[in-house]
Amino acid sequence: MCTFPECNSSVWHDMYFHFRVTNGGKTTLTNRLLKTLPNCCVVHQDDFFKKPDQIEVGEDGFRQWDVITALDMEAMVNTVRGWQENPVKFARSHGVSLSPEAAEEKGIHILIIEGFLIYNYKPLIDVYDKCFYISIPYEECKRRRSTRTYTVPDPPGLFDGHVWPMYLKHRKEMENNCDRLEYLDGMTSKEDIYNKVYESVQNSLLNTL
Repeated sequence: MCTFPECNSSVWHDMYFHFRVTNGGKTTLTNRLLKTLPNCCVVHQDDFFKKPDQIEVGEDGFRQWDVITALDMEAMVNTVRGWQENPVKFARSHGVSLSPEAAEEKGIHILIIEGFLIYNYKPLIDVYDKCFYISIPYEECKRRRSTRTYTVPDPPGLFDGHVWPMYLKHRKEMENNCDRLEYLDGMTSKEDIYNKVYESVQNSLLNTL
């Protein structure tokens, strides 16, 4: 079990939040929020996929990309811990511009954790301040996935035979693991989704002051 050290709230305030669903528009939303929220960093779960030869083939005949064991979660936890221990150093090492107040370790720092299996890993669930879930129906999810280009291309039948069944399985686990989700309709406009998230985050920031 991984634990996270507490930050000194008299020095800085920290906020974590997360988006989840495959092909739901979470990366697009994250990129926009990075430009508008103060002193904001991001950790992408996709950056922690293991190498293809380390991904097991399941009973369904497909490589198991959509399961937690396909990811180096220990490395991801360590990255989040690095931000938590020193968000100023983390931001600077990732080229994030900081406000003068934040650079002196007196301001608010925000970390977005973006990925598709974040709510299925207990050590991370415990650190979130805000939890967002972008949901889209089967048909739209399949359509969007078909338009994407992946480093490892999807073999025929992967979506119906593996991706969607795993999504349903993990969603059920997620709903059992996390009881503070804010659901977002992925079929609404990007602008509407952004506005809802931005307003929710701003309200939380005001409550920390």
